[in-house]
Amino acid sequence: MKRFLLRRAVLGLTAIIGSTIIVFTLTRVGGQDPRYFYLGSTPGYGISEEQWNAWGEKLGLNKPLVVQYFVWVGGVVKGDLGKSTRTGKPVTALIRERVGATAQLALGGWLFGTLLGVPLGIMSALRRGGMLDYAGRGFALVGQATPTFWLALMAILLFSVRLGWFPSGTRGEGFAIRNFVLPCIMLGMNPAAAYLRFTRSSMLEVLDSEYIKLARAKGLSNRTVILKHAFKNAALVPLTVSALVLVGFITGTVVTETVFSWPGIGRLAVDSIWNTDYPTLSGLVMLFAAAYVGMVLLLDVLYAALDPRIRYGQG
Repeated sequence: MKRFLLRRAVLGLTAIIGSTIIVFTLTRVGGQDPRYFYLGSTPGYGISEEQWNAWGEKLGLNKPLVVQYFVWVGGVVKGDLGKSTRTGKPVTALIRERVGATAQLALGGWLFGTLLGVPLGIMSALRRGGMLDYAGRGFALVGQATPTFWLALMAILLFSVRLGWFPSGTRGEGFAIRNFVLPCIMLGMNPAAAYLRFTRSSMLEVLDSEYIKLARAKGLSNRTVILKHAFKNAALVPLTVSALVLVGFITGTVVTETVFSWPGIGRLAVDSIWNTDYPTLSGLVMLFAAAYVGMVLLLDVLYAALDPRIRYGQG
């Protein structure tokens, strides 16, 4: 177990180091002075000569490129991602302000998608060829084919404008459940359809296996056969989808946050791109890379816990 975790941790650290190299390299290509990316201007246009030279010393521009990289990485490790060129605030503070809103929205959408899609996938597989199966497959088709932004706008038009049940957007003050209903449902609709498809396919494959037939022949109850034998062995596929969906939500619910005016890191990333706010964008890239690496590591551990055929010393 320790060797397995150590191996995965080393691979994850390698991926993070690779992402830092890519982000650093992007500021040094094309002959552009990297200070422009951080300051958004040049001397004489809102930046004094002293500030310009001070940033040159901070970035180590008078040193070799390799040394500049380690100077930059040292700042990242210490949490110094620079200041936003748009607001002047530290990037770490901006991310800290927004990540909570995105985490709440992501968790709500993930719970909705999982609690809706996985049970529907199981029931669709158990009623293969029946009306419930066709209804579930139809929902999966519509859910994955319908653009999220269109579905969100239609939901606002119906439930906010016409019926007045929910607010049309914004997170609001404090924690009000009604502010989360529409954004979380719209965010989780597409993943729910994906859960349904993958869970149904995986369950059908398991239900046709010999050990399920043996369990039924031994007289086990249908509930025990489905939950203990069938779903446990079919859970690896939806588990993979679940982990990737959750980390995808956390690292960028851009469309949903934009439509519902949600103050999360998805909108922060879009704003930083439009405003050429390189320090903020590079900080978000580091956050996204760390989130994906951490989730993949957790997923590997859960794989081995669910499937005894996976050995920690292998792979």
